[in-house]
Amino acid sequence: MFCYQCEQTDRTGEAPGCAGPVGNCGKDPVTADMQDVLIHMVKGIAQYSARARALGAPDDEAAAFILYAMFTTLTNVNFNPTRFVALVREAADLRDQVRARYEAAARARGVQPARLTGAAQWEPATDLAGLLLQAPECRVDAGADVVGPDVVGLRSLCLYGLKGICAYAYHAHVLGKDSAEVFAGIEDGLAYLAEEPTEIGELLGRAIGLGRLNLAAMELLDAANTGAYGTPQPTAVRTTPVAGKAILVSGHDLGDLAALLEQTRDCGINVYTHGEMLPAHSYPLLKRYPHLVGNYGGAWQDQQREFTLFPGPILMTSNCIIEPYPAYRRRIFTAGPVGWPGVRHIADHDFTPVIQAARALPGFREDEPEKIITVGFGRDAVLAVADKVIDAVRQGAIRHFFLVGGCDGPTRGRDYYADFATGAPSDSVVLTLGCAKYRFNQHEFGDIGGIPRLLDIGQCNDTFSAIKIAEALAGAFGCGINDLPLTLVLSWTEQKAVAVLLSLLALGVRDIHLGPSLPGFLTPNLVAAIVDQFGLRLIGDPTADRAAALAGSRS
Repeated sequence: MFCYQCEQTDRTGEAPGCAGPVGNCGKDPVTADMQDVLIHMVKGIAQYSARARALGAPDDEAAAFILYAMFTTLTNVNFNPTRFVALVREAADLRDQVRARYEAAARARGVQPARLTGAAQWEPATDLAGLLLQAPECRVDAGADVVGPDVVGLRSLCLYGLKGICAYAYHAHVLGKDSAEVFAGIEDGLAYLAEEPTEIGELLGRAIGLGRLNLAAMELLDAANTGAYGTPQPTAVRTTPVAGKAILVSGHDLGDLAALLEQTRDCGINVYTHGEMLPAHSYPLLKRYPHLVGNYGGAWQDQQREFTLFPGPILMTSNCIIEPYPAYRRRIFTAGPVGWPGVRHIADHDFTPVIQAARALPGFREDEPEKIITVGFGRDAVLAVADKVIDAVRQGAIRHFFLVGGCDGPTRGRDYYADFATGAPSDSVVLTLGCAKYRFNQHEFGDIGGIPRLLDIGQCNDTFSAIKIAEALAGAFGCGINDLPLTLVLSWTEQKAVAVLLSLLALGVRDIHLGPSLPGFLTPNLVAAIVDQFGLRLIGDPTADRAAALAGSRS
């Protein structure tokens, strides 16, 4: 196997990459190889579907499959090689379907269908053993000895950005929101990669273009979430258990949570969120369920300890699963793109097995002393008091804004984010999103003239909301985003974060602090080019980085 798509990448060798018997995320070589094969098949589908769409014959079934298939290959999503064998077969059938659609559309317009090569014609083996023999042809670093690591690194940047975009678009899709623009952009991006491009400048330009596409995908998901569940509102969330039977829901998928809440209505079972599901409490149509009682635990990397202690079943939606410990393996369930060998999968939103498990397990014996945190400071909540925020800045009560957020993770160096946020001076406001907030969201930040100093904007995809807040403030002050007293301090783990970073770069946002390490697929040459163009910088000492940001805001 070879993989360097996430921040957990092994960096002990001559070049970054997990290439041993198991990746640092827990992925084994069989799963890694099958994911590579699936990505190759998806590129083949895209070669035909992009052309069919251009001829006015789009295949949205294939487009939706691409979203799902790409999502299964993100870090910490699906570790079940059997499922990937089935997906490769499904991909082959869909590719033939889209090929026929494209050729018919071309002939109907008097055009000779193009004879495509590469992934479009690649025939997968019929069994796992054969697919594993073919897998080296599909590796992300295939051909690196010919085209060089810079080209492979930029292809990888584009691919991983596309994975993140597909994940966000999939979340919107399951809530009934699709976009021809997003479908077309994803198909075009994958078809472009299938051609194995080699021109450095063009590849970098493509990557930034994917950042703009991700903005469209995040906007689509924002509309899907708010359209289904209402506009987020500032909401106090209990973080300590209450007595009673219990189910824990982790991941990102609000649709799965909503279905579970409806199915457990009046059942006497309490539902808790975990990880990136915390912002669900701020949506009016979700928090109306009285048995959505609070949040349990923190970020994804602590799940093995936290799930072991939770006295009920756990439902993993979307991503962030890691190897289940024996202590809870029989009471964890997966849904959507998530998978782990031997773990029961809910494929149809019928959560009866989860509910039965909750009834059979003890739940919490007693209430613990109440502790709360406040979430739900999306753009509508913040912009509703924009006049107060603007006045506070003009009067000097607010000197600086820090956006400290992104992914959490197990690697060393992530204490930086807690130190940075909690050490922010009392005349500054800290905005946060993603699961990195668990490092500091129970710290008492206080307020500035009634404006909370810690504003939890939501999930990682709510970067869209953060951007809208920044654009509104820039408009009010008559300046650009880069001229605001605003510093972005981001942590990353996986491919959604890559897509978000590309979106910020596409908007021209400069001087982003990124950590705890730079992506392994970015070679020194590529890092130098991105630093030169966008001022991207690696996090250092939190005190020094904070001081430099504040010095800039005074100048």
